[in-house]
Amino acid sequence: MTTDRGSLSHLKVIDASRVLGGPYAGQVLADHGADVIKVEPPTGDETRGWGPPFLDDAASYFLGLNRNKRGMALDLSQPAGRELLLRLLEDADVFIENFKTGTLEKWGLGPEELETRFPRLIHCRVSGFGADGPLGGLPGYDAAVQATCGIMSVNGEKGGQPLRVGLPVVDMVTGLNAVIGILMALAERGESGKGQFVETTLYDCGVSLLHPHLPNYYLNEVPAKPSGNAHPNICPYDTFATGTEPIFLAVGNNRQFAQLCRTIGRPELAEDPRFASNGTRNVNRDALKALLEEALAEHDCEVLAERLIKSGVPCGAVRSIDQVVADPHTHHRGMIVDIGNYRGTGSPIKLSRTPASYRMKPPAFAEHTADILAGIGVAGADYQDVLPGLEAAPSVKTKTA
Repeated sequence: MTTDRGSLSHLKVIDASRVLGGPYAGQVLADHGADVIKVEPPTGDETRGWGPPFLDDAASYFLGLNRNKRGMALDLSQPAGRELLLRLLEDADVFIENFKTGTLEKWGLGPEELETRFPRLIHCRVSGFGADGPLGGLPGYDAAVQATCGIMSVNGEKGGQPLRVGLPVVDMVTGLNAVIGILMALAERGESGKGQFVETTLYDCGVSLLHPHLPNYYLNEVPAKPSGNAHPNICPYDTFATGTEPIFLAVGNNRQFAQLCRTIGRPELAEDPRFASNGTRNVNRDALKALLEEALAEHDCEVLAERLIKSGVPCGAVRSIDQVVADPHTHHRGMIVDIGNYRGTGSPIKLSRTPASYRMKPPAFAEHTADILAGIGVAGADYQDVLPGLEAAPSVKTKTA
């Protein structure tokens, strides 16, 4: 039996973050029922302009991170704007922000001040490097942090130059860690009755992703270098040419390797002393790749991939984005979300009784200002100077899909 109430439907979240890490965290909470109010600066979240493509004057980048949120704009540089933020926080459970380090402190809204004023509040900050230390207070963007924390140094073709990972992996894992920290703090609040300050930084999260390269370095003190698609510790774990498209083989044990060899018509390879264990396969990986690709040249990638995975060998045809979207399994897993003219990516977190729900498409700029103010008993006219977009945001009921 499922319920329409998400697992976090009892929470109110003020999301004053911009760009990716913070907004992604806010969307995760919102998908699972939290009432998330997105507070944008007068100029809007800059990702509204990070396109094309655009839908209703909002770029796809913004649309991918701000579903299920009610939206308002607020000028926090003015005292009246900060006063209104405090009104919003009076009954909030969580406050997410990624202001430049020192900004909230300058305004008298730093962690210590907020803790004193709102002792049950979970205050989550997403930043580039944290507030102190040699890099404390410096700005951080995903790609720059990929370079700084070493991710680029292990990504790229073997013998080639370091490359940025082709998606904002640091920002996204920082957002996920922010959610984990928020939920931990909420769980502890259930025992102590007290909120706390939660911090995730791009740098910390980037360093945390360096597995198995950091554990390897701790033992051998040899810095990893780009190795293409090949895994540094496991073999065969790489992209291989077939008679059609490339296939990725992720063979993690001897049983899987023997099954691979049987399936491609080369069972003797599993008995070859050079390939008898993962350790020996690693030492002889170049010779093994040549022999495997010789055999794979006789196979169609899609047909072979289906045969292998059904026989217990992890693998996958190397597919394009459009193929992933068209795959029936993508839709079966609920990973495509349609709300009117909006299409988004579903939540990967599946709960049996309180699943994620998709209630609102991302808000237009300041779309829900009047409703939000009414909910806290504030007249918009009293704060007209710090509420950009209020006139264009008539009071409307929350839209549902």
